[in-house]
Amino acid sequence: MITMTDKAVSEIKRIQENDPSANNAHLRVMVVGGGCSGMSYKLGFESTDPAANDKVFEKDGVRVIVDAKSFLFLTGTELDFTDGLNGTGFVFKNPNAKRTCGCGSSFSA
Repeated sequence: MITMTDKAVSEIKRIQENDPSANNAHLRVMVVGGGCSGMSYKLGFESTDPAANDKVFEKDGVRVIVDAKSFLFLTGTELDFTDGLNGTGFVFKNPNAKRTCGCGSSFSA
């Protein structure tokens, strides 16, 4: 399972309201090769229906879709949003990450 904080849900809704291409779309979360620790998170809106083997998670009307391969690395992850002094953006609290880079956008499992 992947969870979202209230702050992440609020930010996703804000983006969807302000971006016509994201309106009525769901958020695709993926793990791709790359980054300084080996794997990186990738987020994007898409309006196509989820594939049969995709995992779908929803909170307060926000749908997050994860492909089966990425889900192996994301099980138990919490998606949060921060707008503090150290930076603004989505933050992944991933219990499967053995090592993360300094910026928090890549990890190794």
